[in-house]
Amino acid sequence: MSNHSRNRRAGILLGKGKKIDEVKKEIGMTIEAIDNIEIAYELSKKYNVEMPIVDSIYNILYNNLNSKDAVVQLMTREAKQED
Repeated sequence: MSNHSRNRRAGILLGKGKKIDEVKKEIGMTIEAIDNIEIAYELSKKYNVEMPIVDSIYNILYNNLNSKDAVVQLMTREAKQED
């Protein structure tokens, strides 16, 4: 919630349309949320674990997926048993 939070500042910059490289450069320090989404995405692929929210966030950050499209994809995906 703090205006001094690197993660919050990064989210605000991303929301304003800045690219991930621009955000990282402007913040100039580790942004845990961004680093962690990369790792979570890689691990989900390595271990073949479905993580649709992680996939969506990764694709928004790195593959130019529109956030509104991501929400529609998440909300309209087929329901299934999750363990």
